[in-house]
Amino acid sequence: MKSTEIKELNVVELREKIGSEKEALRKMKFAHQVSAIENPMKIRETKKLIARLNTELRAKELQK
Repeated sequence: MKSTEIKELNVVELREKIGSEKEALRKMKFAHQVSAIENPMKIRETKKLIARLNTELRAKELQK
């Protein structure tokens, strides 16, 4: 997800996206512990996406 796409989301959409990405990260971590996943870099990318979403959410909350 690009930064321009993230900036277009509203607060509710950001919270929903954060929740779904956290769930996906949890599942990936579990799958990786059981057996090696195909692309372990996907875990790092998901963490970074969650951080970007949290940053944009905080910025929008401060604007209000």
